[in-house]
Amino acid sequence: MKQARIEIARAYDELGSDGGTRFLVDRMWPRGVKKESLQVEAWLRDVAPSTELRRWFDHDPARWETFTERYCAELDANPAAWQPIVDAAKHGRVTLLFGARDREHNQAVVLRDYLARKLAHH
Repeated sequence: MKQARIEIARAYDELGSDGGTRFLVDRMWPRGVKKESLQVEAWLRDVAPSTELRRWFDHDPARWETFTERYCAELDANPAAWQPIVDAAKHGRVTLLFGARDREHNQAVVLRDYLARKLAHH
């Protein structure tokens, strides 16, 4: 088994061909981005935070810690949503694509760290 590597990238960035398996992890498709340009394995809407949690967070860094806790609880309750990412990561590099402007405070950061912990325990 290869070393699992999960990375994140903004859907609006120039994406090279070395990103491994790509998953879009936003509930909504990034505005103005063509589907062909992302070259995603899958669009995993259900792995994104719930609409209620996303609206509450509103990309406010002051709410980051609580957002992280609540989102991890949602992930704990829905392992089928993130299992395709774990399965792909067991075979090589995975890139989680997100649309948010803030590169440090978004669901892909939380998801990457959450899945890294899951993979470390297996």
